[in-house]
Amino acid sequence: MPETDKDGTQSLADKIERLFHVVRRPDRTPHSNEEVARACRESTGESFSATYLWQLRTGRRDNPTKRHLEALAGFFQVPPAYFFDGEEAAAIGRELEVLGALRDVGVQRVALRAVGLSPEGLDTVGELIDVIARHEAVRSREQRHEERDATP
Repeated sequence: MPETDKDGTQSLADKIERLFHVVRRPDRTPHSNEEVARACRESTGESFSATYLWQLRTGRRDNPTKRHLEALAGFFQVPPAYFFDGEEAAAIGRELEVLGALRDVGVQRVALRAVGLSPEGLDTVGELIDVIARHEAVRSREQRHEERDATP
């Protein structure tokens, strides 16, 4: 689970890490620190190294300039408010979760098969998914309990 700041918002490091996790190259591989830093240097004309980006990602540095954050937002194609506004960050975070889920091939297959279904059919699919999710959650809890009980 992402760490949060004192006010309950996600830390800067977690926000940046989430962008790296969800926003990928066309071949679905993650962007490198060097690649992102180079693009940020080119867009701002300011110093922006891969090491500096790593420090931001890991929380070792947490006070970048506004221009640096705007460059990161531009690279990852999110509004700069993602870094500055807690409500906006939460909304964008939810959108990123959806994008992350859509990267999953199984989710894509289900979504593509649902195209063209009536609203009632989509409701039925949603209900079925809810039932399966509850069943899997129960099974997962039972499995954890069995593993815990089997541990000496």
